[in-house]
Amino acid sequence: MPSTRLLYGTTAFVSAFLLFLIEPLAAKQILPILGGSSAVWLTCLVFFQTALLLGYLYAHWVTTSWRNLDLTFQRRTHRAMLTFACIALGLGLTFRPGLSSAAHPVATIFWSLTRTIGLPFLLLASTSPLLQRWLSHQEADTSGRPAPVWFRLFALSNTGSLLALLAYPTLVEPHLTLRLQRALWALGFLLFVVLTWFVLRTQQILPATTIPAEPDEAPPAPRLHRWLWFLLPMAAAMQLSAVTAHLTVNIAAIPLLWVLPLATYLITFIVAFDRPALYRRPIVVRLLVVLLASLGYALSKTDFSLPIYLTILFFLVECFVACLFCHGETYALRPRRASESTLFYLLIAAGGAAGTFLVGIVFPLVFSANYDLAVAFFATAVLALAATWEEGWLQRLLWTTASVLLLALAIALHLSFQREALVQVRNFYGSLRVTQGDAPVVHAPLRTLLHGTIQHGTQIFDPGLSHIPTTYYATDSGIGLALRFCCNGRTKNFGVIGLGAGTLAAYGHSGDRIRFYEINPQVEPIARHLFTYIRDSHAPSIDIVPGDARTSLAAELAANHPQHFDVLAVDAFSGDAIPLHLLTAEAIQLYLQHLAPNGILAFHVSNQYLDLAPELALLARAAHLEVRDINTGSIEARGEFRSEWVLMTSDPTFFTQPEILSLSDRIPLRPNLRLWTDDYSSLLPILQLNEH
Repeated sequence: MPSTRLLYGTTAFVSAFLLFLIEPLAAKQILPILGGSSAVWLTCLVFFQTALLLGYLYAHWVTTSWRNLDLTFQRRTHRAMLTFACIALGLGLTFRPGLSSAAHPVATIFWSLTRTIGLPFLLLASTSPLLQRWLSHQEADTSGRPAPVWFRLFALSNTGSLLALLAYPTLVEPHLTLRLQRALWALGFLLFVVLTWFVLRTQQILPATTIPAEPDEAPPAPRLHRWLWFLLPMAAAMQLSAVTAHLTVNIAAIPLLWVLPLATYLITFIVAFDRPALYRRPIVVRLLVVLLASLGYALSKTDFSLPIYLTILFFLVECFVACLFCHGETYALRPRRASESTLFYLLIAAGGAAGTFLVGIVFPLVFSANYDLAVAFFATAVLALAATWEEGWLQRLLWTTASVLLLALAIALHLSFQREALVQVRNFYGSLRVTQGDAPVVHAPLRTLLHGTIQHGTQIFDPGLSHIPTTYYATDSGIGLALRFCCNGRTKNFGVIGLGAGTLAAYGHSGDRIRFYEINPQVEPIARHLFTYIRDSHAPSIDIVPGDARTSLAAELAANHPQHFDVLAVDAFSGDAIPLHLLTAEAIQLYLQHLAPNGILAFHVSNQYLDLAPELALLARAAHLEVRDINTGSIEARGEFRSEWVLMTSDPTFFTQPEILSLSDRIPLRPNLRLWTDDYSSLLPILQLNEH
């Protein structure tokens, strides 16, 4: 029945396309609530996998309930759910913002996504297993036996998912506002509802006495196979989550880099379920053991490094081979009975949800440092041992050895981190470590705060250097110039978005007032007790405000407490990850309401992969502010890094001061660059990869 398969295939494709289009759209709306943290996407991924599991659970329940004997119950239930989803969409409930709480980020994400996209997401997620089961009934032959399960429908839906994933950052986000994205997605969902309605109309009403029986030659799946339907996808999801986190935090915080591991993961699903002949176990197993051994060795050598793009490529290849092995073996163990197909997908989804839950939620709570990748490698090796057990003693010996070695790697990493760090803590916002070594040139103790592998502050414990600002905050840096020349000798009042090691407190003098805004609750104890900038500062008033800075500043303004800052420094970036909600036209207006007359906004824009200065120049022009770019070099003996700051002010004389004039540059505007607002932002136009 080609026309029937075309209808079912189109519906599956559209549902999967919408499913993966709403994921980055919904995640982008959540980001401002939690300060743009890079962990938001990983936690959203946990929610999406969990919602996918619930969708598959709904599909399994609605097709196996005793009341579905004539399919009437299935049709009525699904139509009612579609109706409720359309009503929610029509009332604007689907995209209504959720509650905000930076203190409980995981709960905030789950609650917000449940309220905003929960019901439509569940229906889209349930589509593929429902269609496969319904198509099997529809194509039942005259002998009374159900047709074979059309597993290629699952591959077709993953193709739709992949296309949506690639289209969002390249085509949708750079050209459409969030409001237009939401409107077009709603129209797409209505198209999906219409297609599903036609699918339901094609379903034949079969009396209970004519329900096709399972053929005798199709035995039920063994219990071991059912366990592997769950465990193999769990290992694949752990690989996806751990590789994504490792690449984006420890290798290169390149914007949109998270797309590549997820695309790799989806491609392995497509290959395994649509082109199973391409999966050659002997070749894949050999590649997998080599890659696990190679990357496991690389993880054990902290001084081992390769060119960045080669490193990214190796991890993506490992993720591809590992996920292809897991999904290829899962497909090889697929059920032969049509009635078990929904259970099959239910367990696949359960495994995916469990894998992302472990890496995204459990590991940050259990481990004080990031061992996620080593644990994911170990889990993959153990599952490879289980899947190849029947191949004989050679495979058993190989994967037993690999499992033991990878477990030893995880233990060795733990011992190494414990030995090198003065303190290490981890939460939703990432892993923090404080290390102590020898400062070059001066040979004094050097203490460093690290977020992943990114340095967030250093201090040289030498009598002549411990009070001098280091890293990106030197006296000739943009923020150093702003704080030195802002107030003509009078006391100053300045705010800082992002605490780090508290380095900017070194600029405090008698009578000054300093106010830090910090979203990560674990940063303040480190800054106060392991670094001395705050307690040695001469400023008598230093406040640290917890939570997202923009939310806190808006609350202060609503309470009629503008801060009247002479300088407000925006330095809340975790490495190269950008909290876009701090860099929009609305954010600039909020900052200006907290500035004193002729106050200065200072944005730290040192970044390997983004050219933020032209966008900030556009924002400054929209706000009628003067703007300059200040780049300074590194001085190793003083612990100073190369830095780039963009300064904005309404003071027409500030940039005419000789020292500032000599160090600052005008920022040329880029053609075709759009102003960032709360309704529109895109990193793609300012991405610069060709220079690295």
